Amino acid sequence: MRALAIDVGMGTQDILLYDSERRIENCFKMVLPSQTQIVAKRVSDATNQGHDIVLTGETMGGGASSSAVMRHIRSGFGVYATEKAALTLNDNIDKVRKMGIVIVSEDEACELDAIRIEMCDIDRHALEKTFSLFGVKLPDNFAVAVQDHGYSPDFSNRVFRFDYFREVIQNGGNLDSFVYSGNIPARFSRMKAVERTLHGALLMDTGMAAVRGALLDGNAESPCLVVNVGNGHTLACVVDGMELMAVFEHHTGQMTAGKLDDYLKRLCEGTVDFKEVFDDGGHGCFVKEAVGFGNIGSVLVTGPNRDIMKNSGLGVDICFAAPFGDMMLTGCFGLMDAYINNTKG
Repeated sequence: MRALAIDVGMGTQDILLYDSERRIENCFKMVLPSQTQIVAKRVSDATNQGHDIVLTGETMGGGASSSAVMRHIRSGFGVYATEKAALTLNDNIDKVRKMGIVIVSEDEACELDAIRIEMCDIDRHALEKTFSLFGVKLPDNFAVAVQDHGYSPDFSNRVFRFDYFREVIQNGGNLDSFVYSGNIPARFSRMKAVERTLHGALLMDTGMAAVRGALLDGNAESPCLVVNVGNGHTLACVVDGMELMAVFEHHTGQMTAGKLDDYLKRLCEGTVDFKEVFDDGGHGCFVKEAVGFGNIGSVLVTGPNRDIMKNSGLGVDICFAAPFGDMMLTGCFGLMDAYINNTKG
């Protein structure tokens, strides 16, 4: 069985071509710029050239791409967008219009004298071309992780995201509950967009994929505190087997070793709540059951900004998880574990 796992982050897209007939260490891997970085570069090039742009394609992750679009507008150049592409900037189309973006149809986009920029989290054509240079054909099976806050045009998507986490976990959900194969909830517009690009793909949240991958490191002793310190977000979960006991998410740029230590301890103790994290600028947290920090069997840390935890004062041994010897592919390994255990492929 062959499958392509793609973990889409803010800075990079991490790619694993899994082949069950190879040792996993010998499977082909790539770490490339994420599509939001690529799109941001294309928008910035258009700004420097003094051209209007038209955004077409799918809803994708924002971040760098959205910031580049706003700089383009402030520079005095026109921005047009089809509705799907415009949802990248905000779930509320009226708010997108107020930014100065003109919403157009697909036909109108083709007629504009503007640089056309395709929005997408996954550029299948580019991947096919890249692999073909090495005589490798893309498989028919795909597993993709993106961070989807959920479609929430009328209120905070941070609240919306944690309402969903809370609902799933309270109803007995575990790590498998955040694996979608043909059953993506309607709220997840970004995942739906990837599904349209890669028909039949398995989808996961990037944070949950990283947690699942870190647990494959071989040093996991339940209950585990798993921390993924990503380029954009830091997500931590208390996991007992496959069961999620608590979840916390904040922005990595606001984290220091001391601040993260404090949040992690209190997440395990159950003494931090959603409002505190949200008011601090984070996404939030939810504690189903307080395990107690002293009862944690292992602390697993992964992610490209894991160095923050090198100065940790938690007072316990920390395992810097690198499943199969490759930390940057942690999310991909989580995706493949989910794919193998949740599909018939």
